[in-house]
Amino acid sequence: MHPLHITKVAFGCSSLDVLAERLDSRAALGETTVTTRFRPKRADELIGGSLFWIVKHQLVARQTIVGFAECEEGKRCVIRVAAGLVPVRAYPKRAHQGWRYLAGSDAPLDLTEGDVNLGELPPRLISELAALALI
Repeated sequence: MHPLHITKVAFGCSSLDVLAERLDSRAALGETTVTTRFRPKRADELIGGSLFWIVKHQLVARQTIVGFAECEEGKRCVIRVAAGLVPVRAYPKRAHQGWRYLAGSDAPLDLTEGDVNLGELPPRLISELAALALI
C-alpha cells in the first residue's frame, strides 16, 4: 500500500535553491517544521508520507513527514518533516491554497530513482530541463 502525501506551494520561493535555504535555516536535530493554518483531517495517514513542494507550478521536491504538533498559541498546526529536500522529477501541479492530498501511486519519482540517476545534476540544470519537459 502506498503512503498518503500532501502538496504545498512554496510561497515566495522562486527556485528549489531558495526553498532549500529557507528550510535549512530552521532545521534542527534532523528535522524542520512547516507551520500551516489547519491540521490536515487525515494527519495520521500522512505520517511516513511526504510533503511535496510546488515551485513555479511544478512539484520539485519532497520531505518525509515525521509528525504533527500544535503551535503554542493553539491556532496553527506544525508539520514536522525530515530536514533536507529530496529533489523529485518535476511534475506539473497548479498552485493552490493550503495543501492537497496526493496518493502514493500518483507521486513523482525521486531524481535518484528510475532508469537514470538525475540526482547528480545541478538543481538549476534540473529546473531548466524540467521547464523544457525533458525530464
